[in-house]
Amino acid sequence: MRFLIFVGSERDSTPPRPARLGLRVAKACEQRLAHNGVDFTTIDPLQIELPSPFKPHFSYARGRAPEQLDELADKISHADGYVMISPEYNHSMSPALAHLLNHFGSSLFSYKPSAIVTYSAGQWGGARAAVNMRTYLSELGCLPVSAMIHVPKAQDVFIENGSYADGNDQTHWNTYLDRTIKQLIWWGTAAKEQRQTGSAETPEAFTKTPSQRNAPG
Repeated sequence: MRFLIFVGSERDSTPPRPARLGLRVAKACEQRLAHNGVDFTTIDPLQIELPSPFKPHFSYARGRAPEQLDELADKISHADGYVMISPEYNHSMSPALAHLLNHFGSSLFSYKPSAIVTYSAGQWGGARAAVNMRTYLSELGCLPVSAMIHVPKAQDVFIENGSYADGNDQTHWNTYLDRTIKQLIWWGTAAKEQRQTGSAETPEAFTKTPSQRNAPG
């Protein structure tokens, strides 16, 4: 099993403090994935140079896309599932995460599961962003599993390396994170087996134009 962890934050300045709070959440997810025996790669938008003005990967002629877009498209295509980490912006998912994902077509994500992980410096843990993310990820093709992870006051839960800050119930938190991680692994395993065995026909993914989704007539 190979998963991608997408960090939905680009802010590396303060205030507010701390900067890159999302990286703490990502590192915590890394630790739980490793504990459950899953390989992973973390995708940090600060380390990817996206084309400006906006031009998605699928709009380039084959072999003409920027190297970083090609490399990430290949990683997305070969992954078995995705962990999507986002703070909340105006009751919605992170603009940085949406902007990054919008560069790739649903055919790369299709028939694989995703897990929604949200966080905040306040009390709600980004839960309202998760509602928006369910619709978005479903349209992208990587259906989110039912269990979600919400981390309120994340700066008080995780230190910079993703370990727990003093005073947190590590067993309780691990159980909470693993509920979602194990669902993701279960669905990822099932989807991978289906893709590899071909025991059931895989419907054609959306690959070319929006008209592929139109009803007849």
